Formats: sequence, structure tokens, C-alpha cells
Amino acid sequence: MQFSPPLVEARLLKRYKRFLADVEMGGKYLTVHCPNPGSMMGLAEPGSRGWLMPKVGTKLPYGWELVESKASGVTALVGINTGRANAIVAEGLAAGKFADLPNATVTREVKVGTASRLDFRLEDADGRPCWVEVKSVTLSRQAGIAEFPDAKTDRGSRHLAELSLLARSGQRAVLLFLVQRSDCREVRIAADIDPTYAAAMTQARAQGVEIRAFSCEISPVSIDVGPEIPFIDG
Repeated sequence: MQFSPPLVEARLLKRYKRFLADVEMGGKYLTVHCPNPGSMMGLAEPGSRGWLMPKVGTKLPYGWELVESKASGVTALVGINTGRANAIVAEGLAAGKFADLPNATVTREVKVGTASRLDFRLEDADGRPCWVEVKSVTLSRQAGIAEFPDAKTDRGSRHLAELSLLARSGQRAVLLFLVQRSDCREVRIAADIDPTYAAAMTQARAQGVEIRAFSCEISPVSIDVGPEIPFIDG
């Protein structure tokens, strides 16, 4: 996925009220949109380099897209815009980057149950369904290991329950972690942050939900699906 229009570099001053951040760019001080509802643990350090996308017709002139993290002494680019994850996966599906996920038909944002939606309903050439829920991963507290979630997520637990119901009914159900970091080789659950989600994950796996994780190739020019990486316990 090419960033269009091109991103511009800035320095983070502070992030606040979840969806706002103050930055310095070329000697000017601006308030920009922060498209990430999570805690952004370790990613909102004052003075960090960031990259912003210019906006037209919006109240705030820029949206924050990337930040440079130096967690565990390793410099990495992190995509903080959680709204990008589904589009990145959709491009990957169209390009055949998920070799064992069907892509004959791709339907996005499909209602399941009484009050939930899952990100994708895929079908193979014979019409067999495969349900996919995507989670954007940005947290890393140990070198090389990404973690989800970075804050308590009741919505995430509901998605796991819906996937479990589909798996029990004989349909293929996949939870796909998209790691929007350039420095991680594995993914695990942050059970200390949300024990309820960790328990829901254990139950979902026991009921046949597939857990997959993929890295991202990130630069200030583009962000794309990278190679698959392991999901680990503990």
C-alpha cells in the first residue's frame, strides 16, 4: 500500500485524548489526528520521529501514520493507524500473499450473530466460506516479540466468541494478527493486560479457530503484508 499523498516527517510532542497529538514540523506546532484507539504503549514518547499524511477537507490538517520506536534498543518503524490493517490485508488477499486463504470471493465487514461484524468473509471457487477477523498489533515489550492487546478489549473477546461459534458449526474461522512493526519475529497474547481476552483465546483455539500472524514491510513510502511469523504461547 503506497501512502498517498506522501507522508511528511514531524516530531511528536504529546498524544492525548486518544485521538489527538501535538507535533512540531519545520518549526511549526500543530495538532493532528491520532487514528489509534488503543493505549499506544511505548509509541507516544515525546521527541519521537513520526510521519504524517496530509488531509484535505478535514478539521485537522494531518493524520499520524508512522512512528519510530526505539524499544529494547532497536530502532523500528511502527504503523499506528489501526484503520489501515484491513486495507493492507485486502491488498494482500488480492495479490495472493496469503497462500492458503481463499480469495475467489472477498466480502468485507460482514454481520454475524446479533450484534457483531467480522472483517472478511472469504470463499473458495466452490463457495466454501472462511471467516477472518484482523487485529492490528503495535505493542512490543520484549525485543523481537509483538503482543496483543495493548489495552483491555471486550470487543476483541466478542469477536473470538463469534469465530468460535463459526468453527463449531464446521466453518473455517481465522484470527489474523497483522503486526505493524518492523522489529518483531513472533506474536503472543498480553495476558497480564487483559486476562479475559487471554482466556477467550485459549477457548477459541480449543474450538478450532485458527490463529495466524503476519509481519509488515514498512517504510515512509509504503506498508505491505510481509512473511508469516509464529504465534507463541506464554
